[in-house]
Amino acid sequence: MIPMIDKTIFAQYVPQAARALGANSMFSNNDSEVVDWMDNENPPTDEALNAKIAELKAESDAQEYARQRKAEYPDWRTQLNKIYDDGIDAWKTDMVDPVKAKFPKP
Repeated sequence: MIPMIDKTIFAQYVPQAARALGANSMFSNNDSEVVDWMDNENPPTDEALNAKIAELKAESDAQEYARQRKAEYPDWRTQLNKIYDDGIDAWKTDMVDPVKAKFPKP
């Protein structure tokens, strides 16, 4: 059993981390914020699970700028109209560059 501190991190990363570590069994999260491995002879160790969760969270955090950019860009139809009406240079200057400046790569 592995104690979990943040329920958001638990819900978002534990299932993915368990699959990545080869856990082929179900687990549950009680109100006590503990993972109980059910019917698994070789569950991942607490250390391995925590390390995988940290790795997955770091990968996700590193892509936050991309998610923010995606939400900020106009829909593709608007962008295509801009390219058609004003050309690629205007599209890049007016639509792409401001978003990239607002959400730079880390």
